Amino acid sequence: MFQSITQIRVRYSETDQMGVVYHGAYAPFFEVGRTEALREMGLTYKSFEESGTMMPVLDLGFHFHKPAYYDDLLTIKTTIKTRPAVRLHFEYEIYNENDELLTTGHVTLVCVSMASKRPCACPPALLEKLLPYFK
Repeated sequence: MFQSITQIRVRYSETDQMGVVYHGAYAPFFEVGRTEALREMGLTYKSFEESGTMMPVLDLGFHFHKPAYYDDLLTIKTTIKTRPAVRLHFEYEIYNENDELLTTGHVTLVCVSMASKRPCACPPALLEKLLPYFK
């Protein structure tokens, strides 16, 4: 299992009229967690695209436990529990500064060849970085 932790501060534009984080802001929060997890491994989406693989979202889900508010410092825990093949499944937990669980969710990406627009194997560089976590 691989886990990465990153933080993000809630911006005013991510809240609704009540000062609560708008539900649509959570997909970008998950993306920040995912992008930073890859960066922690020394990888980027840009490098995957340059090598001919794109990773569109196949499935996305949220469960809201408690609200987040403007100016909260959020901790995003991004976890990969299964070794990827064609699909990459990320799980998320978002906590506030009091370590209260606010949101859980998941995203599944599918590796797609940019040339054929068909599913393909996960990039070797990513598999190599994740191998120690799934022995």
